[in-house]
Amino acid sequence: MIDEAQEETAALYALHLLEGEELVRFESALALSPELQQLVRELQSATAHCSLLVPPAAPSDALRTRVLASLPATAVEPLPPTAQQALPFRRLAWLGWSVAAGFAVVATYLAFDGQQQALETQAARQTADLTHLNALELANQLKAERIISLQQIEILRRAQTEAATAASRIAELERAGDLAALKIDTLVSLLGDSPQARAIAVWNPSTQEGVLNVSRLPALAADQDYQLWVVDPQYPLPVDGGVFRVDPATGAAHYRFKAGQPVRTVAKFAVSRERKGGVPKAEGPMVLLSE
Repeated sequence: MIDEAQEETAALYALHLLEGEELVRFESALALSPELQQLVRELQSATAHCSLLVPPAAPSDALRTRVLASLPATAVEPLPPTAQQALPFRRLAWLGWSVAAGFAVVATYLAFDGQQQALETQAARQTADLTHLNALELANQLKAERIISLQQIEILRRAQTEAATAASRIAELERAGDLAALKIDTLVSLLGDSPQARAIAVWNPSTQEGVLNVSRLPALAADQDYQLWVVDPQYPLPVDGGVFRVDPATGAAHYRFKAGQPVRTVAKFAVSRERKGGVPKAEGPMVLLSE
C-alpha cells in the first residue's frame, strides 16, 4: 500500500527533482515495490504531457538597456548580470514550473484514483441491490406457488366433503324407501359471477321429503334467503320447498325439506334469491336450476 508521502516523493522523482540521499533511498524502495514502480510509470507518462511548458525567457539586452536608461541619474547602477547570476534565476523559474506541474499531475492522479474507487463502490452497491431484488422476486414466486397449492388442496378437500355428505344423504334416503324410486337431480348455476355454484337434490316420493346439498353459493345479506322450488306439472306454479341459508365461508348448505303441497311428479328443482322468510310465489332471480 502506497502512502501519501510515497506518492509525493514519486511525483518529485518523476520530475527529476530528487538528489543525494533522498534519491538513493527512493530508488532502493522503488526496486522492491512493483506497486511503486507502476505509480512512477504513470506519473512519468503524465509528466510527458507537460513537456510543452516553456520556462520564462530572460529579458533581451536591448530591453535591459532601455530600462536602465530610464532610471534617474542618482540611481545605483546595477551590475550587469553575469552568466552565473542569470543561471540560478532561470533554474528557479524552471524549478517552480516543474514543481507546479508535478503537483498538478499528482492531484490529477489522486482525483482519478478516487473517482475510480467511487465508481467501483457504486457498481458493487448496484450489484448487491440487484441480487437482493432477485431474491425477493424468487421468494414472492415461491410464496404465490404455495398459496395456489393450498387453494387447490382446499378445493379438493371441499369437493371430497361435499361428495361424502351427498353419499350420506342418499344412503339415508335409501334406507327410508326404494332407491329406484328416488328422484336425484343436479342443479347448476345461473349466476354469471358464481358459475362454480352447484347443488344435488334427492326426492323420496314415498315419504314426500328430500335433501338438498348445496356448494359454493354466495352468502346473502341479512334480509335475504335462498328458497327451494319443486316443479310439478300438475300445478301451474312451482311448489314451495322452504328457505335456507349457506355458510358464509364455504357457500355450503345441507337442507332437508318437504314440499308445501303433495308432489306427484318432480320435473325440476330450482333455487331463487328471495326476501327474508320466503315468498308464496317466486319473485327474485333464479340462481340454480336442474339440468
